Amino acid sequence: MEENHFQTTDSNNIRKMVFASLFAALMAVGAYIEIPVPASPVPITLQTFFVLLTGAILGARWGAISVVVYLLLGIAGLPVFSGGSSGLGIIFGPTGGFLIGFMFGAFIIGYLSDRFGTKNIGLNIAIMFAGLFVIYVFGILQLMSIADLSLTQAIVLGMIPYLPGAVLKLIAAAVISSRYSLNN
Repeated sequence: MEENHFQTTDSNNIRKMVFASLFAALMAVGAYIEIPVPASPVPITLQTFFVLLTGAILGARWGAISVVVYLLLGIAGLPVFSGGSSGLGIIFGPTGGFLIGFMFGAFIIGYLSDRFGTKNIGLNIAIMFAGLFVIYVFGILQLMSIADLSLTQAIVLGMIPYLPGAVLKLIAAAVISSRYSLNN
């Protein structure tokens, strides 16, 4: 009986590893689906959509690991960040806070999804708003710092133009994750 438990645990961990790798790849693909925003260094991409799904579907641990893998690929020089960019300079640049925020956002979404489940779409929306808030906090703070902007300027440039798209991505991710989760 105990041997069967280990096989099930190992099988589940391998499954989550595969999905974590898949979501890291989807984040990279999402970075190429980009709409530039005039007067802002931050483009609209589908990365956030995949980050939201990653946390909800994989949970806190594997969701965060997936984003870390994605970030490490970009830091190592693979062109996985928006516009095909890469390198440590992107992490320390004006948009790097959003990338770092992805890791914490996926973790928060995963933690709350692990704790409360993902079957309820309304709850998923609330959970994903929490994760999105974390992503924006990291992004806005770094944008303020690097671009020498006030809080208001950083919000106007780095958040306001993106909210309608973010809400659409969030709702789509909430609906999808209510049907598919590796933790429920």
